[in-house]
Amino acid sequence: MNINYEAALKQLEETVEKMERGEMTLDAMGKEIKNAQQLIRLCKDKLTKTEEEINAIIS
Repeated sequence: MNINYEAALKQLEETVEKMERGEMTLDAMGKEIKNAQQLIRLCKDKLTKTEEEINAIIS
């Protein structure tokens, strides 16, 4: 998945909003949850990498 942090976060927020409004079927939720897991992992990885880069600069 080649997407930047901001776009991934926006997709996650949109998914949560749809779920909260009840706009997803149960089948769609399963698919969206799998996609959300990938987006969360991507965001965590990007945050970890950025933190490491910042620590390397200030150390």
